[in-house]
Amino acid sequence: MPLPAKPSQKKDPLVSVARYSEIGFIIPSAVLLGFFLGKLLDYWLHTKWFYLAGLLFGAVVGFWQVIRMTLGAFKDSDSNQTQGSSQRHD
Repeated sequence: MPLPAKPSQKKDPLVSVARYSEIGFIIPSAVLLGFFLGKLLDYWLHTKWFYLAGLLFGAVVGFWQVIRMTLGAFKDSDSNQTQGSSQRHD
């Protein structure tokens, strides 16, 4: 019984472009979301400082997500390189 063909290890360049362009949208969107949620809390609770907390929280979450994505991308590229090098030695 023949083995199924393995998918190629090379990724489509558009997938890489999409992944890295997403990074540019994460931080601003997280900051804006935090700002607007903070403004909403300010409106409901009649305060004037939740928008600052929302800004800071959004910035922290945005940077944290970018770091996670970057580490994941490096981990994927490292695993692809090690798989490719082990296949060459077979």
